Amino acid sequence: MKRLFFPLLILLASLLSAGCATTSVGSTPKEKRLAIVAMRDDTLTELYRLHPEAKEKIAKAPGYAVFSNANVNLVLASFSGGYGVVTNNASGANTYMKMGEAGVGFGLGIKDFRAVFIFRDRPTLDRFVNSGWAFGAHADAAAKASDKGGALSGEVLLDGITIYQLTQSGLALQATLKGTKYWKDDELN
Repeated sequence: MKRLFFPLLILLASLLSAGCATTSVGSTPKEKRLAIVAMRDDTLTELYRLHPEAKEKIAKAPGYAVFSNANVNLVLASFSGGYGVVTNNASGANTYMKMGEAGVGFGLGIKDFRAVFIFRDRPTLDRFVNSGWAFGAHADAAAKASDKGGALSGEVLLDGITIYQLTQSGLALQATLKGTKYWKDDELN
């Protein structure tokens, strides 16, 4: 078992490094913005299929955000990196953002997931875009490749935000306390 642990640890760390090259979805800022908007639209289509009530919640909200995340959990530590876009429903303006996350807790695995944040009021939306910090607890189980498998997850995040998480692929079992930082992408805004 020990012989498998260290190669697995190196593989997971390598996959995290690859996943943190987050906005390499195009070579120019315009291509990157288009790719992020396409990811947002695809994620919302999937969200509305799985949770039809979310469409009305988003329509009534002052704004929402969609992020693409890669997460690696290595026994007692968890790391994530990703990118996304916040949409202001009143103005239609997009703010492109990056995210990074670190946590402590028990778990092992790697997963690719999308997170949709629905802001319940304008001050929460503005605070998220301008300050972007969140702290929370997370527990989930995922075993998914393409359309095969399933995932269960729960997220606790306070401060007027409703969150949906959609696992794209991965294998993970984890329970962590984590800190997440969201910030504006200077290149894309």
